Amino acid sequence: MLVSLLKRKMDALENVSLEGVKRIILVLSGKGGVGKSTVTTQLALTAQQKGLRVGVLDIDLCGPSIPRMLAVNGQEVHQHDQGWLPVYTDNTQTLGVMSIGFLLGNQDDPVVWRGPKKTAMIRQFLTDVSWRELDLLVVDTPPGTSDEHIAVMEALKGVAVDGAILVTTPQAVAVGDVRRELTFCKKTNLKVIGIIENMSGYVCPNCSECTNIFSSGGGKALAEHSKVPFLGSIPIEPKLAAAAENGANFVTMFADSEAAKRFSTIFRAILPDSGMDTS
Repeated sequence: MLVSLLKRKMDALENVSLEGVKRIILVLSGKGGVGKSTVTTQLALTAQQKGLRVGVLDIDLCGPSIPRMLAVNGQEVHQHDQGWLPVYTDNTQTLGVMSIGFLLGNQDDPVVWRGPKKTAMIRQFLTDVSWRELDLLVVDTPPGTSDEHIAVMEALKGVAVDGAILVTTPQAVAVGDVRRELTFCKKTNLKVIGIIENMSGYVCPNCSECTNIFSSGGGKALAEHSKVPFLGSIPIEPKLAAAAENGANFVTMFADSEAAKRFSTIFRAILPDSGMDTS
């Protein structure tokens, strides 16, 4: 199925099917394992909760975890005259998802591709998905800086992109990798919306006390040093991890949790002028 899809004639880049998308945000991380996809899904769910029509484009081709986190894994992608239709998380059709995970015959199949084939797939995701009218499109990118990131930036030339959110953890090694992401953004003229420090402390499920098991403040210090906004920190919360594993809507089910409150605060920092109800 993937081979036949990749052989389809590509439209010109200026025909990228994002005309109905009001705002586009990329989510980047310098290394894997920092919770980039978790942050992507929870921000998308927060935006949906606030009344926005949201899309999530998962271009982490070798680790497509978004479908599982949003409980749509195993679904099939359908086509119509305008292109591929995203998979929606519920009947309201206010949160749509596109991922290579929907195109794999077996969810355990690896994507063992060289750069040009990955680039072609990403271009097709950006040109052939019919998002219709969206308030916000969140693009979950692979970790690091690679061919995939260059392909995204080339395909989005001429398209208004709000900017990038960088996700890190408090440790020095992760913060060091984010420095390279900042350099990538500068070289590609991609605005940095801000930095999120994930796994910043551990929230005890019994007493709700937050303990800094990985230290804290690395992301904030880097943001201050680099003169970019610090959007906030997200603690390790067992309920959040369980929700991501099971595809549950964490920000709705546990709206009073510390992590959910911080996602809401971060959302307001990202889209302060969205014109939506962000109360």
